Amino acid sequence: MNEFPVPIHHKIYTLCGKQIMLDEDLAVLYQVETKVFNQAVKRNLDRFLDDFRFQLTQDEYRNLRSQFVTSSLEKHGGRRYMPYAFTENGGYMLSAVLKSKVAVEVSIEIMRTFTKLREFSLLYNALAKRLLEMEQKNSQEFRKIYALLDELMAGVRDADAKVMGFL
Repeated sequence: MNEFPVPIHHKIYTLCGKQIMLDEDLAVLYQVETKVFNQAVKRNLDRFLDDFRFQLTQDEYRNLRSQFVTSSLEKHGGRRYMPYAFTENGGYMLSAVLKSKVAVEVSIEIMRTFTKLREFSLLYNALAKRLLEMEQKNSQEFRKIYALLDELMAGVRDADAKVMGFL
């Protein structure tokens, strides 16, 4: 499997509560130009329902750009149209449309990444629920733990400040 310049999970963004990937990021992963990528999708539009692929509005793209470190719009001199967003199902459908060896490998990695993110989310939610239950049952003990953690963190901040020469 090829190594990707940026891990796939860094190219999955959250928009309106959905995890999505942008056409330009997918095109890079699939090693084709964005225009060629979108043309292949347009030839198979019957596979991409509105909840699989949709075009971003300017407001959505502006909000999404706040999740980026660097805007690809600025890097590439701008786009004539707003990017398309692909949901997890849209990502799965790409494997039926793009048939090269690279496309198969990329599709597999995208599917694995979405699965790992979903598993992490379930684990995180279960852990948060368990902590909340424990806190409700043992609120006095948790207050003591929080107070101790606050003391420890204050000590660490003071030590860090001394090392950096702020105190």
